[in-house]
Amino acid sequence: MDPLSEVLTLLKPRRLKTGAVDVAGKLSIGMPAHDGLFCYAVVRGVCWLALDGLDPRRLSEGDCVLLPSGRPFRIGSDLETEPVDAASFFATRENGAVGIYNGGGECLVYAGHFDFERRDTDLLLSLLPPIVHIREEDDRGTLRWSLDRMMNELREPQCGGDLVVEHLAHLVLLQALRLHLTEARPDQMGWLAALGDKRMSAVITALHAAPAQCWSVRTMACVAGMSRTAFATRFKARVGLSPMEYLTRWRMLLAATAMKQRDQTVSSAAYYVGYTSEAAFSTAFKRVMGCSPRHYNTNLR
Repeated sequence: MDPLSEVLTLLKPRRLKTGAVDVAGKLSIGMPAHDGLFCYAVVRGVCWLALDGLDPRRLSEGDCVLLPSGRPFRIGSDLETEPVDAASFFATRENGAVGIYNGGGECLVYAGHFDFERRDTDLLLSLLPPIVHIREEDDRGTLRWSLDRMMNELREPQCGGDLVVEHLAHLVLLQALRLHLTEARPDQMGWLAALGDKRMSAVITALHAAPAQCWSVRTMACVAGMSRTAFATRFKARVGLSPMEYLTRWRMLLAATAMKQRDQTVSSAAYYVGYTSEAAFSTAFKRVMGCSPRHYNTNLR
C-alpha cells in the first residue's frame, strides 16, 4: 500500500457532517479550536477564510480547501463583521441541509466535517499544511461532484446510503490530498509536500514498506541517491522532522494500531515495528504518544 493510502487507512474518517450555506449580504461564522478536519467548496460567488495565525485567504467560485490543523477559523462573505458562533448558527440545521441566510443568492458554500476514529489523529494531521487549497479547474470539479453526491445522499436517504457517504468521504479526502501533493511547491514543508519530491518520496515509501528494517540515515540516503548530509538536510526541510524522528513516529503509530487488536501484547507490537528491546520501545512510545504502551494498551480494552 502506498504511503498516502496507508495514512488515510490509519486515520479512518467517520461521522461525516455536511451541509451548505447560501448567503446574501455580510456574514462571518466563527469556529473555535476543534477536532477533526473541515472541507469547504465554494460553488457560487466569493468568500473569505481566516485561519488563526495566518493571513485571510480569498476563496473564489470553484475553490476547495481542507483545514486539518484544528485551529480556530472564521469563514464568510465579510470577515469585518462580528462572527456568529458556528455551533449556534448550525444548531437548527439538519445534516445535509442547505441553510439560507438573508435570502441567499450571492455565495453558496458546501461544507463537510470529518471526524476520525483514532485518538492520536493529531500525530498524522500535524504533518499536513494548515490549509490545503485546491484551485485547478478539473480538480475542483471532481471534488465538487463528490460533495454534491454526499449532499444528495443525506438529503434523500436511500438503501445503502450510509456506506455510500462513508466511501465518498474517503474519496474527497484522497482527491484533495493527492492533488495537493502534485501541486506542492519546492518551498512547502510537510509530509504531503515531501511525497511530491521524488527522492524523499522514494525514502518514505521504503520506510512504510519495511518499518521494522534496521534503518539508519545512511541507508535512507542510499535509497534517495544522495549523500548522508544532503539527504538529512533536505528531508528535514521538506517534512519538518528529521529522518529518524519521522521513522520513529510512524513506527509508534503502527504499534498503537497493532495494540488495538486484542491479541497483540506490548512485546509483539515492539517486535512488529523493529524493536528487540521492549524497554527501548517503551521509551520511544512514551516520547511520541505521551503515555507508556501498557497504559495505552490498557485504555483500549
